[in-house]
Amino acid sequence: MSFKLVLIRHGQSTWNLENRFSGWTDVPLTELGIEEARQAGRLMMAEKLTFGVVHTSVLVRSIKTAEIALEEMGLSWLPVTRHWRLNERHYGALQGLNKKETSERHGPEQVQIWRRSYSVAPDPLDPDDPRHPRNDPRYAALPPELLPATECLKDVVKRMLPYWYDRIVPDVVEGRQPLIVAHGNSLRALVKHLDGLSDEEVVDLNLPTGVPLVYELDDMMARVESRFLGDAEAVAAAAAAVARQAG
Repeated sequence: MSFKLVLIRHGQSTWNLENRFSGWTDVPLTELGIEEARQAGRLMMAEKLTFGVVHTSVLVRSIKTAEIALEEMGLSWLPVTRHWRLNERHYGALQGLNKKETSERHGPEQVQIWRRSYSVAPDPLDPDDPRHPRNDPRYAALPPELLPATECLKDVVKRMLPYWYDRIVPDVVEGRQPLIVAHGNSLRALVKHLDGLSDEEVVDLNLPTGVPLVYELDDMMARVESRFLGDAEAVAAAAAAVARQAG
């Protein structure tokens, strides 16, 4: 028996366009990001994909991408679960900074370590910093010790996997084919797990915005195959653009 799972990184946001570290900051989609979400819906329709449930983060760019794609498919009625464990990586003191300017200030090698190292996190935020999630009402019910002041990708894997096992896997095995709309790093964490990537291999993984990634899984939730929808050359170019972001 095999199962399908579809992952989508949200459409381009304003801070993607401005080359800023977005993290847990809410930023809107650009016009291109809105069109990417629509195109994701069209691609999934052309593939005759259907879903029983949708999972998103609690960040608006993820929520809006899912809403737009589902509307394009005529599936706006689907139940949606939103959870902070699918949020983007928290970039700590880097959050909101321009990647190129930060690279010029601290040196490209240091910023590349902060941005792409599996286990090195940027400097943390002070608890009183407005950017700290404990100052955001959407996380008010969570124990303070769960809220990150900074994260590396290893931290994202650690906080994302419980949601995978507890919430998404049951949907998969019970036949509620799920669509997951999240972020570059929360999805990199999931792809690392699904593809069995090493800590070194995941550093070079780049996920383009707004492109559905379809997984076929066996009954042990192991990857059988995966593929992006759409033109292969365009997908490769979009992934290369992510890799080229300064810093």
